[in-house]
Amino acid sequence: MNAGKVILSVVAGAAAGAALGLLYAPDKGVNTRRLISQKGEDLRGNIKDKINKTVERTKSRASDLMDKGSSRFHDVTSDVNPEII
Repeated sequence: MNAGKVILSVVAGAAAGAALGLLYAPDKGVNTRRLISQKGEDLRGNIKDKINKTVERTKSRASDLMDKGSSRFHDVTSDVNPEII
């Protein structure tokens, strides 16, 4: 099992546990629903931030790889004698 699935499972389990704990808490329904809504928004914001960071990191790595590949291609093609091709 990869680490991403484990982390997602832990987060989902924690969210489900928190939601069940709130539902059984001795508080008014309005307050409980408001708290669940706030926690959901917080979780959504955290996930959105993590996704955005991952996308930016992936774009940066892809750009670096493209630059390295282009540089290597230029190095190889500059050493090749055009008469051979």
